[in-house]
Amino acid sequence: MSVSMMDRAVAAGFAAGWKLVPLLPERLTAKAFERMADRVWRGRGPAVRRLERNLSRVTGLKDEELRELSRRGMRSYFRYFHEVFRLPKMSAEEIERRTHVTGDENIWKTLESGRGVVLALPHMGNWDQAGAWLAGRGQRFTTVAERLRPESLFRRYTAFREGLGMEVLPLTGGPGHTVAVLASRLRRGGVVCLPAERDLTRHGIEVEFFGATTKVPAGPALLAVQTGAALLPAVIWFEGPDWAIRIHEEVPVPREGTRQEKVAAMAQRLTEFFEKGIAEHPEDWHMLQRLWLDDLDPR
Repeated sequence: MSVSMMDRAVAAGFAAGWKLVPLLPERLTAKAFERMADRVWRGRGPAVRRLERNLSRVTGLKDEELRELSRRGMRSYFRYFHEVFRLPKMSAEEIERRTHVTGDENIWKTLESGRGVVLALPHMGNWDQAGAWLAGRGQRFTTVAERLRPESLFRRYTAFREGLGMEVLPLTGGPGHTVAVLASRLRRGGVVCLPAERDLTRHGIEVEFFGATTKVPAGPALLAVQTGAALLPAVIWFEGPDWAIRIHEEVPVPREGTRQEKVAAMAQRLTEFFEKGIAEHPEDWHMLQRLWLDDLDPR
């Protein structure tokens, strides 16, 4: 199967998921996604092996204990997709009732003061559900989405997130300058939500993460420095059948240093909040890609 055929198959699968999953009993579809997760886990393909290596760094586990953790990790990952297909049909009341949040006063008091908020989060739990919760509280926000292939899948995913109440900007190929739009939203006292624990491009900021070096996006800290918005770390995870969100206190802009030094210091501090959340809920950290620099091909 060629890449284009594979892309079309994935897009068709997502389209069918959004159409069919909400029509079937939740218990039945949840079990089906769990079985799919177990099948992928037993196959021990490259993504599962990478997840295990990443989780071993985080937890120090090996052998059978690591395998059991990775099994829970794959079930968590597939649960995310199951919920993505069901979220458009969930009521705001259900999402509010099942979402357990601590620290959200850090959002509201900042917005009341007239400042914008940058919510930075790792790839944990169900970040789309967390966005639906925030939108359900009456707070529209802006986020950035990587362009998926094919274009039809990107458009569907964008429409899905916009339907939950988000403003979605493309990471590349949009009509305007994405960073400028984000800065404008923040200067007007708005909210921007960004994933923030992986950027292996030349633009990433080097940080120490679980005892080794990786790169994280400069964007969240840079936007806070440039606009005066508050940078708030957020950690999300699954709590039984429900969801949990922890909003930490602001990562302050250092008083001294160049802009680059300030951004680097804030990125490192942000990473430390992520370390704590991931260590507490490793099964809900969906990192199936290379992350640390010493895992990369030297070429």
